[in-house]
Amino acid sequence: MGEYDFIVIGAGIAGMSLACELSAKGRTLLLEMESQPGYHSTGRSAAYYAPAYGNDVVREITVASGAFFYEPPAGFTDHPLVNNRPALFVATKQQQQSLQNTLNASSHLELIDRDAIESSIPIIDKGIITQGAIDYTGGDLDVDGLMQGYQRLFKQRKGEISTNSTVVALQKSSAFWRVTTTNDSYQAKTVVNAAGAWADQIAILAGIKPLLLQPKRRTAMLVDTPLHLNSTDWPMVIDVDEQFYLKPDAGQILLSPADETLSEACDTHPEEFDIAVAIDRIQRICSLPVEKVNHSWAGLRTFATDNTFVSGFDTSCEGFYWQAGQGGYGVQSCAGMADIGCFQITGDCGLMSEQRIKKLADKLSPARFS
Repeated sequence: MGEYDFIVIGAGIAGMSLACELSAKGRTLLLEMESQPGYHSTGRSAAYYAPAYGNDVVREITVASGAFFYEPPAGFTDHPLVNNRPALFVATKQQQQSLQNTLNASSHLELIDRDAIESSIPIIDKGIITQGAIDYTGGDLDVDGLMQGYQRLFKQRKGEISTNSTVVALQKSSAFWRVTTTNDSYQAKTVVNAAGAWADQIAILAGIKPLLLQPKRRTAMLVDTPLHLNSTDWPMVIDVDEQFYLKPDAGQILLSPADETLSEACDTHPEEFDIAVAIDRIQRICSLPVEKVNHSWAGLRTFATDNTFVSGFDTSCEGFYWQAGQGGYGVQSCAGMADIGCFQITGDCGLMSEQRIKKLADKLSPARFS
């Protein structure tokens, strides 16, 4: 039986980033049920860094993560992780209150008029879209580069990854957790539950009350850019009530209906209905002919019931740490969340101050659901 200081369950971006930080503090094992890290939500992300996106806790951790993305550790990557692309929140006449609420919530946003919107993205119908709010600090995020950087650093720190390892049992003794997988058994003083949509199932295996996390399906697709246009420098466009979004993607346009359909934890796939909804919603405000969908996919975004992350030790059982409920913000907030988790587990932090983490701790703690 392998003995470790920390065992992290789940090798999406949440588990990978935290395991990387923990591996600098002790012997760390990362378990992944799929054949490769980042297979589920992480690999199906919109790949965007949006400091103005999410509630106040999400935004604070996202902004903190930006410091890591723009200046990663030496050797982490050989190219920029973020390439600037503004986020443009658009509103119709009927959405003015929503626009004002969005502006009030973030200092990163600036109000722009319909002419400036049309200048930024010419396919917008300025007879329908009347105003917008733009965040110039957003950008395309290299998710694969981020995952590869964390994995490389994790291995340099002697961290170990076991793929195709589904956890089938968790047992607590006086001093250790014993984790049994389809491959082997391991033990550690601390187990981190970073299993995404499967996090409640891992808790149940450990005899711990689930948090009633809610996996929700999000659909995305790629379509052609109109032939006479170059979309390279267009902003990411987000409906202010999050009814859709679009952004350029390698010469094509990525579309999403911003759906949040409740789902079981599974390897999810897009539904034809959601693809049609996305096209319809976007064509109502854009001149964007869609002759065919070049590629479509779906991923699960798993939320706590209050839409705020969960990061903290379970109060009912020693040594069981929750790193879950990242919703649709897991990639853009991963560095800050890893720093918070590392501090709460080991007492050491680097990206954020100890005082700042302590102020966030109660808002992130699983104890808030007790």
